[in-house]
Amino acid sequence: MSTDRPLPQLDTSVRRVVVVGASLAGLRAAEALRDAGFAGELTLVGDERAFPYDRPPLSKQVLLGEAGPYDVGLPARIPVDAHWRLGVRAAGVDPLRGHVLLADGDRLPYDRLLIATGTRARPWPVPEEAALDGVLTLRTGDDAAELVRRLDAGPRRVLVIGAGFTGSEIASACRERGLDVTVVERGPAPLVGALGGVLGGFAADVQRAHGVDLRCGVTVTALEGDRGRLTGARLSDGNRVASEVAVVCLGAVRNTEWLDGSGLAAGPRGLACDAGCRAFDMYGIVTDDVFVAGDVARFPHPLFEYQMLSLEHWGNAVAQAEVAAHNMVRPGPRRRPHLAVPAFWSSQFGLNIKSVGVPTFSDRVVIAQGSPEEGRMVAVYGYRGRVTAAVAVNRAKYLEYYQRMIETAAPFPPPPGTADRHGEPVPVPSAVPDPAVLSHGPTVALTGHLPDRRLAVVRRE
Repeated sequence: MSTDRPLPQLDTSVRRVVVVGASLAGLRAAEALRDAGFAGELTLVGDERAFPYDRPPLSKQVLLGEAGPYDVGLPARIPVDAHWRLGVRAAGVDPLRGHVLLADGDRLPYDRLLIATGTRARPWPVPEEAALDGVLTLRTGDDAAELVRRLDAGPRRVLVIGAGFTGSEIASACRERGLDVTVVERGPAPLVGALGGVLGGFAADVQRAHGVDLRCGVTVTALEGDRGRLTGARLSDGNRVASEVAVVCLGAVRNTEWLDGSGLAAGPRGLACDAGCRAFDMYGIVTDDVFVAGDVARFPHPLFEYQMLSLEHWGNAVAQAEVAAHNMVRPGPRRRPHLAVPAFWSSQFGLNIKSVGVPTFSDRVVIAQGSPEEGRMVAVYGYRGRVTAAVAVNRAKYLEYYQRMIETAAPFPPPPGTADRHGEPVPVPSAVPDPAVLSHGPTVALTGHLPDRRLAVVRRE
């Protein structure tokens, strides 16, 4: 007679859960906890006073007047019955006592802690110049409201510093509004940090065709002002751009400073965790009561050689939050990994750009369907002979097929018959840049070597 007993569905020792970060990942984790049957005390902490809202529309629909900056709240899928501590910043974690320390002096005890503090916009690095009236960033609802107000005033020219996805979407909205816009990008092309050189070159052609004054391979060396108001910018090539509005799009800063001294493996690249979203401590030992999800997380993925991935993607925040919530309240054998294939999307200059996999984890790329000339195509990326990513431009219906190829480590280039072009497409170098040459950050960061770099040691006798 077997003495084995079925495992309990929930870990009954978990009575108090604290979620630090009241945005997309935090809200979805709270919902998943309740949906799993967790009936204990649940507290959400957020440094903004607003309830969770959706950020992607801020650089798209909100700038075009299709939605108000405060009309993009995230709908709750189920009641979370939580204590909301909004407008207060988390100041630290005491993992020995199981407390979250708040900036107002309160301590919140926990049995499980989820860290979902996300990112913030990287500011202009010179404080005196960043303080000029007209120098903006775009991350929050308040940021979007202020930028909309400035654009409604009809500036003669908008300067966008950085041509990643946010910068490119802002430039697109400006052109759709009929505003002149200059985009300055340190790298060789827009979107190159996320998509590589082939689609980066395509994006550059599209922006210029839509009237963007695109300056690549240069940097802004100084923002200039008169009586506290922005008047323009000096560039590294000696030119000057006159502008009353400058939007700084230099990527994101992960919100980990509040974890200094906590003993957790947190730093500028995020908080490291295992595939089950359990945070590592500073010695690389996995914790059992601290979890992490969303943009602030760094996690290993077997499809990408177990390099630590940091993703600034909406879908990843949702999927990882749900895995973290599942694992927080279940006994070890019932836990599951976060192994979703990264995916993101962007709308700009009349293009619908969608991606699966990690395009920067590549050494070759092939245009498998369509062409840049058509403005409709699918680019498939490979590394060491296997498919690692695909990006569709106005051809999103094909991505499910390529996602399956990524998940099964299908050979690269794709076999004949997968393309709709005459002749066999020829792979070319993906031209993934060193992030150090970009003025913005990639939306996917892999901690480790760049796949297409070959390092050699030269010995001299």
